[in-house]
Amino acid sequence: MAEPAVVPGPKNAWRLTPGVNPPWADQLKPDNPRKFFIVSCDNHVNEPPEIFDGIDAKYKSRIPTIKNDPDGTQWLITEGWAPQPIRIATSRPDLMPPLEEYETWDLTNPFSNRMEDQDIYRSRCGRSIKQRIADRESQGIDAEIVFSTRGLLAFATPDVDFSIAMSRAWNRWALEHFKSDFQRSLPMALVATGNVEEAIRDVQWAASNGFHGIMIPNRPIFHRVNEPKNPLEYNDKMFESLWAAIAETGLPITLHVGTGQDPRAVRGNGGALTNFVCHANSTTVEPIVQLISSGVFERHPKLKAGTIESGVGWIPWVLNQLDHGYRAHHMWIRPVLPHLPSDYFKQNCFATFMEEGTMVSHCLTLGLENNMVWASDYPHPEGSFPHCAESILRVLGEVPQAQAAKLLGGNAARIFNIEQSALPPRQ
Repeated sequence: MAEPAVVPGPKNAWRLTPGVNPPWADQLKPDNPRKFFIVSCDNHVNEPPEIFDGIDAKYKSRIPTIKNDPDGTQWLITEGWAPQPIRIATSRPDLMPPLEEYETWDLTNPFSNRMEDQDIYRSRCGRSIKQRIADRESQGIDAEIVFSTRGLLAFATPDVDFSIAMSRAWNRWALEHFKSDFQRSLPMALVATGNVEEAIRDVQWAASNGFHGIMIPNRPIFHRVNEPKNPLEYNDKMFESLWAAIAETGLPITLHVGTGQDPRAVRGNGGALTNFVCHANSTTVEPIVQLISSGVFERHPKLKAGTIESGVGWIPWVLNQLDHGYRAHHMWIRPVLPHLPSDYFKQNCFATFMEEGTMVSHCLTLGLENNMVWASDYPHPEGSFPHCAESILRVLGEVPQAQAAKLLGGNAARIFNIEQSALPPRQ
């Protein structure tokens, strides 16, 4: 029974929609001795504002900050993004799109006033190690791949040196914050890639300090909206030494949504959904395509790279287009890869999934059972916490037990080098 504080209201009731009840359903329960080994491959930490306090003094005045207007409106100020309202005073209707005829007046309230109790509960999770352990245990999760939240703003500036400084400040903070739970809470070290030599140093630092993976931005140089895009991309040969260094460590590359360019580029009507789909989720696809098509995985066959939070529904379409273009445009393709592009994805790449039942099932028919990993996205609203079991059964209820075991933890253990036998006892 869920605690009263987290019982979903009408707008969150969909989270309890039942799925199929497969023979292995009991293996999701935390107290089952035969429980699946479960890893959430996209969880987040709710960092305190001081995560960048350890940065070089010359950057102190530039770190992301919250600006408060006299009327109570709050703005997120960070160099690469346009100022973003994060709390809108009721006296500022100018900051809200006008109501459509089919909308109700309650939508004129700030979004924080439209949150249900469960939305508020989620927004306060993930701040302490004690809390995240308790939340993880309640969901039957054995380990979690942890990404930054505020720390992602390290990639929201076109100033390469500043991006490196913020990344390193966050990495040092994460190393200290997670030290008591570092075998089950696995933060991904931030690696800014605009300077290859410095990026290699950060990869080696991450490996030597026990990190299980790294996160790079979806573009090497941050792209501001309405400005010319920097021509540097990951297919450039200047990154060869970086790929070699990462492959040598055995750390997987992760590409998280909402990095490399302003993820909140569209204002006004439809902006929230447009930005979610087009300016956040889809931005992980191009770097994967670049790594495949430019031959990076052919030259570095041990390199692993995956997309985080953009789902798996895009994979069949992209792989089909890659293979079709490889064949049909043979006269233009360079380099001429020895294998089909889809073969490199199956050998070297992975992606996280959440609420994508039919898409996961279709991917399984294409032989992609080794390339998908489950994620709860704790504690974000698009994720499944605190109803992970219900979500898993909706998505994987018709999947055979052996495949479910891979998708829920087996693949993650292989990709992120998690030795189950070496983990400390669950608390």
